[in-house]
Amino acid sequence: MLTHELISYLDDLLQVSEFSDYCPNGLQVAGQAEINKIVTGVSISQKLIKHAVDVNANAILVHHGLFWQNDDPRIIGVKRQRLQTLLTNNINLIAYHLPLDFHSVYGNNIIFAQKLGIEVADAIPPFYCGKLSQEYSTEQLAQHIHDCLGQQPVCIAAGEHKISTVAWCVGKAPDFIEQVANQNIDAYITGEISEASVYIARESGVHLFAAGHYASERYGVQALGKHLVERYQASVSFIDIPNPI
Repeated sequence: MLTHELISYLDDLLQVSEFSDYCPNGLQVAGQAEINKIVTGVSISQKLIKHAVDVNANAILVHHGLFWQNDDPRIIGVKRQRLQTLLTNNINLIAYHLPLDFHSVYGNNIIFAQKLGIEVADAIPPFYCGKLSQEYSTEQLAQHIHDCLGQQPVCIAAGEHKISTVAWCVGKAPDFIEQVANQNIDAYITGEISEASVYIARESGVHLFAAGHYASERYGVQALGKHLVERYQASVSFIDIPNPI
């Protein structure tokens, strides 16, 4: 497939123009004009780039790319090393952030719900609401999250009530717990939580779970990669580089 055709297709599929993001979505670093092997991952890192080099990949597709608003604009240190390796090996870097979080089919939030067995009831941007397949205590839901994602969540109990309804927003989204509290929801699940959100959880009576930023956003890019295999018959492989946060 031609690089510009792939980017055009993905931009349209993920409705990039609909999002105001704090990073560039789509092609971040231009490489070869034609792509036949793609390496996917959650976040760009030198380890992921090295793997792409080792397997002669033409492109890397990630959720968290190389460039972010308010970052130091200088090309120094880690950023220089990553960029130099990409350019030297003529590898395309493609990244989709919020468009991949909220896609109705391949989005991190939708697939996160599928992994945990949550029936999606409503989307109240930027979070979703739904019902669990059974009622859980906080300890039981923490174990269920661990079993589904392979990572032990941080659990902030906000009382003794059981959990059957949940709201969630993957990644780093602790501040939405106040909005969740207004929806009469038992618990809120996100990737990372903040110090302040712990008190809000306890005072609002909403159980709070931090499932892990990386762990909660592992699945969207995999689903998107599988779609590209079906559409283009390309070679696509997901590289899991676990992160405890």
